[in-house]
Amino acid sequence: MRSDSELSVPMDPESPGWLGRIGNWLRIGKRALGLFGPAFVISVGYMDPGNWATDLDGGSRFAYRLLWVLLVSNIMAILLQTLSAKLGIATGRDLAQLCRERYSRPVAYGLWATAELAMVATDLAEFMGSALGIHLLFGIPLLPATFITGLDVLLLLAIQRWGHRGLELAIIGLVSLVGWSYVVELFLAKPDLGAIAHGMFVPHLDTKSIYVAIGMLGATVMPHNIYLHSALVQSRMKADDPVHKRKLYKFAIADSFVALNAAFFVNAAILIMAAAVFNRNGMAVASIEDAHATLIP
Repeated sequence: MRSDSELSVPMDPESPGWLGRIGNWLRIGKRALGLFGPAFVISVGYMDPGNWATDLDGGSRFAYRLLWVLLVSNIMAILLQTLSAKLGIATGRDLAQLCRERYSRPVAYGLWATAELAMVATDLAEFMGSALGIHLLFGIPLLPATFITGLDVLLLLAIQRWGHRGLELAIIGLVSLVGWSYVVELFLAKPDLGAIAHGMFVPHLDTKSIYVAIGMLGATVMPHNIYLHSALVQSRMKADDPVHKRKLYKFAIADSFVALNAAFFVNAAILIMAAAVFNRNGMAVASIEDAHATLIP
């Protein structure tokens, strides 16, 4: 066996300082990337078919005027998810466990029932949205597409056998794919940048658009994600060390900021695309099927 000194690579005596700094930064970056992920799993709930439908409806009917609703909803979502992560990190328990410990049994059961109903309703929409996507993209009938979607779900869940990180990386990859797809679509749609800025920062609401705005808000801020985030951060917990918890919380803030702003970009891109393509041509599109058919050209 060779000694460590024999295996080391000779370096210029003036360079170790810089190389050492670069190596330290790379190690810090690697550790930081290892802490990112929980918020990206959460971000999927902010890009479900409910968001897509309300964004398409809002953009095709009211052009860019409801972009500010997405911005405000995203700020609320970042605040709530950051608080959820903070709760999980500080206490070492998720929100459901704390509700069971702190509330009476009838209240705890009531919260459990409402959380289950919310998750079932959301999962049903996401499941059918995936089946609908397979149907539209590949021409497979809806019934076989639902079975394919079920297989997809089982495969994603099976990744967790090798730890949460595999699932998180798969989700990050899928979210990135959606994001880059909309970068291309926005480039092709050529939206009005001035109208985008006005709609983003100047609130506008009337009797016709208020219902769509409420739908956009309800599809963005969802209670079950608060339960989930407080549980997912537990995978990063190593010990009951205040210093480690403070560092973990800082990374959780950054994770939430990056992931939820990526979800905001996707939602805003859907609305902008609908405004630039559909509203500009006088078409009101409220369903994913109509949007798919109209975007083919």
